[in-house]
Amino acid sequence: MLTIYHNPRCSKSRQTLQLIEEKNAPVTVVEYLKTPLTKAEIENLQGQLGVDVINMMRTKEAEFKEQNLKGADNESLLNAMVNTPKLIERPIVTDGQQAIIGRPPENVLTLIK
Repeated sequence: MLTIYHNPRCSKSRQTLQLIEEKNAPVTVVEYLKTPLTKAEIENLQGQLGVDVINMMRTKEAEFKEQNLKGADNESLLNAMVNTPKLIERPIVTDGQQAIIGRPPENVLTLIK
């Protein structure tokens, strides 16, 4: 079972979800702007992604600059994503063991068995 952390207003997120559905893969959709992630959930996804915290953030968002996050420590970055979910890169898809950022959407094909 896949889980997609989805923003329906994002074209890449919509394309990724469509790709998953076309492959008939079972998927749970979490609209993370409506149901924000906890710090523990974000840390878990970061571990599954195998990236630095900053690499799972939307650094070009105005909120990133407004919160002076450039050069911030991981704790500050994690707290920023908890408090401002818009800063989380999208979409993130996980199979519970490994996660992928769907940019480009075809990246998620590695999770579909």
